[in-house]
Amino acid sequence: MKTITLSDVAAVAHVDLSTASRVLRGEGRVSTETRRRILDAAERLDYRPNAQAQFLARGISKTVGVLTMNAPGVFAMPVLTGVTTTLGQLDIATLLYDARTDSGLLRESVRKFHARRIDGLLVLGAGLMRTPIHSISSGFDVPVAYAYATSDDPADAWFMPDGEQAGRLAAKHLIDIGRRRIAHITSKDDIGARDRAAGFRATLATAGLEMVSAAPLEGDWTRLWGGEATRRLLDQGVDFDAIFCGNDQIALGAYGVLRAAGVSVPDDVALVGVDNWEGLVGNGDPLLTTVDPNLLGVGKSAARFLTAATEGDYTPGAHYEPASLVLGETTMGSGYRTTSDPEGRI
Repeated sequence: MKTITLSDVAAVAHVDLSTASRVLRGEGRVSTETRRRILDAAERLDYRPNAQAQFLARGISKTVGVLTMNAPGVFAMPVLTGVTTTLGQLDIATLLYDARTDSGLLRESVRKFHARRIDGLLVLGAGLMRTPIHSISSGFDVPVAYAYATSDDPADAWFMPDGEQAGRLAAKHLIDIGRRRIAHITSKDDIGARDRAAGFRATLATAGLEMVSAAPLEGDWTRLWGGEATRRLLDQGVDFDAIFCGNDQIALGAYGVLRAAGVSVPDDVALVGVDNWEGLVGNGDPLLTTVDPNLLGVGKSAARFLTAATEGDYTPGAHYEPASLVLGETTMGSGYRTTSDPEGRI
């Protein structure tokens, strides 16, 4: 089926191309009769303007660039989904390039974005990092925002899960179920770990409590480290009745060691993690009580912000997405389910 073009409309209306274009854009002065002929021709031919050509004529592309920076992992995907679905709902196209950690790929991606005349750029990071991403905003004359990453330029805007709130939610829940001797196992030299520990410690202090061992046990984000740190607590005879784990992998490692040592979870020791890993991978069995960082919401908020920024509304600095607590067996007991929410979210 032949695509109807503006030239077809002009030919049927017996006018030149520029006159047809002006009338269909609602611009220019023409006689009433000429305007009627053009509009009638467009209706008869069922003419649909080329949206991209119209946008470019107005100096916009209705396209947002998304540059992923070492973000191919499981946790970055919900953020990317939130970005692309939100932009799609706003009828904005997405142009995606992946720079990984390769400076050559980064330069090539920047060159391509400039060539495509994007309206804005969203940089998607890997979330849990030791240092912020180096800002690339100065290389663009369109708004740039960062999602699941922090920037080293305070003039930038970035969107992250609220790590401090995650720590507060975990501590409050453990206190609410009567736990008072709470250890913390997490990673070291990491922005996310630092924020979660800060919220956790502050909430304990408000309740007149201190974490067991006075400081977090710091290693990495693996299940192996979770098991090793828990074994260390047991071998040293530390008196604890709960562990706040920096992520769900650490919590699963702790769970395995506790069970192997004959320690009942949660009767003797309750566990709370972070990430909602079981929900992320589609496992409907809520073993772990965990804090969901709402990664989908991070992407949605970043996309909405960037579209507003293209209209001049840009607020620099950190923007944090609220987290939520998802209840599971490691604090609520065997076979825990809730009728109000299949995931036990509160």
